[in-house]
Amino acid sequence: MLRRRPDKSNDVAVDLTPMIDMTFILLIFFMVSTTFVKDMKLDINRPGAQTQVVASTKAVRLYIDKQGETYMDGEPVREWVIQSRVRDQLKGMTQKSVLVVTDDSVPADKLIRVVDAARMAGAEDVGVATVTEAGEG
Repeated sequence: MLRRRPDKSNDVAVDLTPMIDMTFILLIFFMVSTTFVKDMKLDINRPGAQTQVVASTKAVRLYIDKQGETYMDGEPVREWVIQSRVRDQLKGMTQKSVLVVTDDSVPADKLIRVVDAARMAGAEDVGVATVTEAGEG
């Protein structure tokens, strides 16, 4: 008599652990490598413009408040120091752009002095932020 051999089940289980691990590693990598734009908490009424373009998040940002004080990286900066500080920030950057976020009541001569200091520091593109470019608040 011929006996039938019992069928060996060929159930193959796929281990998903390495795939889940890689997903979490990639998630952590992208979260750490993402740059976030941090605007200072200054009370600034930005001017408006008819022709405006969204600003780069990689731009060095200078802030001028209602009193005419200039800020960079959350710290007050004197006008004569702006050029060296911006030059240090632009070192190693491929896109050498500066965005001046200013209040609409700041005198034009103050704005021009800050923009000139940024250009003398080596900035190729200097812009003044409007409401649409820099966002509200």
